[in-house]
Amino acid sequence: MYKRVLLKLSGESLGGPAGKGLDESSIESIAAEVAEAAKEGLQIAVVNGGGNIFRGLQGTERGFDRVDGDKMGMLATVINSMALSLFIKAHGVDAQVYTATPMEPIAKYYMRDDAVRTLEAGGVALIAGGTGNPFFTTDSGAALRALEIGADALLKGTKVDGVYTADPKKDSGAVKYEELTFGEAIAKHLGVMDQTAFALCGDGNMPVIVFNMEEKGNLTRLLRGENIGTTVHK
Repeated sequence: MYKRVLLKLSGESLGGPAGKGLDESSIESIAAEVAEAAKEGLQIAVVNGGGNIFRGLQGTERGFDRVDGDKMGMLATVINSMALSLFIKAHGVDAQVYTATPMEPIAKYYMRDDAVRTLEAGGVALIAGGTGNPFFTTDSGAALRALEIGADALLKGTKVDGVYTADPKKDSGAVKYEELTFGEAIAKHLGVMDQTAFALCGDGNMPVIVFNMEEKGNLTRLLRGENIGTTVHK
């Protein structure tokens, strides 16, 4: 169904049930599905959040300067990407970590053409560090990178099976959307992605598919064309 996608994962998805730190079982489960997709010929890039280690906005509530807090959050995404890359490599698939700001020899500095070459060679490109700038979320970073690498879709892996009218964990009457336009998502202030990310994807005609990444096999089923999650389109 797709040739190239960008998978956006929250940092909490790597932190297991508690959403904190690095949970080996959760990382292994994600890595296995990503590696399987790559072996089947899909070109897949990954952008991780860093909330399992440090979230910049929460830091400001404890007195951190916003700019420095966001920088700490960027570093957290690098740690997550490095961890996930190791597990992907263990499945026999090359995985290269790229960072939005120079961090050699820890990882390669992100250049679009280098990341695309990794994808075309059958490897996974893990693009860390957000946009490299404060005041932008990793959702916005994922939207930017998806457009840059020419992805067919941005896949947003979450803990729920799509976009709802309200938080389904808090509101039993919440109704799932099968599809939405970017205009509707922005007007309704749906919190699954930030407004900047939705606007970027809308302007670039980049479809976003929101799905439950925690259900084993969902990524594979989605990539094989099954109707999973909620599609947000222009």
